[in-house]
Amino acid sequence: MFSRDSKIILILTGLSHFNVHSGMLIFPAIMGILMKEFEVNLSTLGWVYMISNFMFGLGAIPAGWIERKIGGRTLLLIYLLGAAASGIMVVLSRDLKTLTAALMMLGLFCSIYHPAGLTLISRRISQTSRAMGYHGMAGSSGLAAGPLLAAWLASSISWRWAYGSLAIFCLVLAAVTAIVIPTRKVAVCEEDAVQSGPTRIFPLLMYYVIAVLIGLTFYGFSTYMPIHFSENLEGVLESLDGVVRGGFFATLVLVAGIPGQLLGGRWGEKFDKVRLLQMIAIAHIPLLIAFGVNRSEIMILSGVLLGVVHFMVQPIGNALIAKLTSDTSRGLGYGISFFLSFGIGSLASGFGGNLAVKYGVSMVFPFVAILMLMVFFVALFLRRAIQ
Repeated sequence: MFSRDSKIILILTGLSHFNVHSGMLIFPAIMGILMKEFEVNLSTLGWVYMISNFMFGLGAIPAGWIERKIGGRTLLLIYLLGAAASGIMVVLSRDLKTLTAALMMLGLFCSIYHPAGLTLISRRISQTSRAMGYHGMAGSSGLAAGPLLAAWLASSISWRWAYGSLAIFCLVLAAVTAIVIPTRKVAVCEEDAVQSGPTRIFPLLMYYVIAVLIGLTFYGFSTYMPIHFSENLEGVLESLDGVVRGGFFATLVLVAGIPGQLLGGRWGEKFDKVRLLQMIAIAHIPLLIAFGVNRSEIMILSGVLLGVVHFMVQPIGNALIAKLTSDTSRGLGYGISFFLSFGIGSLASGFGGNLAVKYGVSMVFPFVAILMLMVFFVALFLRRAIQ
């Protein structure tokens, strides 16, 4: 069982994690609307989203480095207030250049969260894999809520209100964080829940290769999943607006990630983490291929199963980083990991748009299945390096 202090940490970091991912998943749900308003094609919007997500990864490196110098509380407040300002900037944007700049700022401020939140959990909570699982469930809830709320607000009021609501939530959460978490003169907690010894460079580098491949896979299917449902799903909820229908089924897939996070956290405590990564990678391949098939029942079933399988990776990977890094380098270790998975991984949004324009959206998913086959083979070498 978690202690009272551990529960408080999980609640606060969980709310911030929810907020980060809901904000970053608004854009895919409204791409169809943005194509019409700004008179651009899917490829252009794919690159806009890629730039925002690249900043989401890039900022994690300096955030991880300064985490031990200024403390998690200050970093959380900077993230929340900066994300609120960025959301307001999106609301006020009237051309694609301003929108792109605002989304870049949103990605940059959101990038601050992960190194601070994950390092705090790894230092203070001894049941690391399980804690990462619950933390991941909050993030998956945000991923699920983002497309659905964005689609609903876009169809009923305006897509700008999706980002406006994000800004309001950030401001409220910033106020709660400032009140509930007291200022501490000592930024570094001497207590470290994960006794990992020195940083193991070679296994860590191998895991980083896996992080890149998983990040590319995630952005490949998550960016184009709503519009794939919107364009190719037939005979199911056809009375709904296309944007709302795409957002609804994308949310269904991402909601399935919540039990996936829980399973990954629990199994990561009991079984070999790298072997679990291998099994998860193999399970991705047929599901991604099936998801690209334009038959409604296959799309829905494979999509839901894909949500469960994919999100099992996160708590396992985060716990692995905690084991492979020393206490002094863990924040930077998480920062680099999230730059690779979210920053470099975001390239799939751009290249996936080119692929979708040329061959159709459904071709994006079999393409990223190849990346998960590569994860399986890299994990083979990682398992040998750790033993």
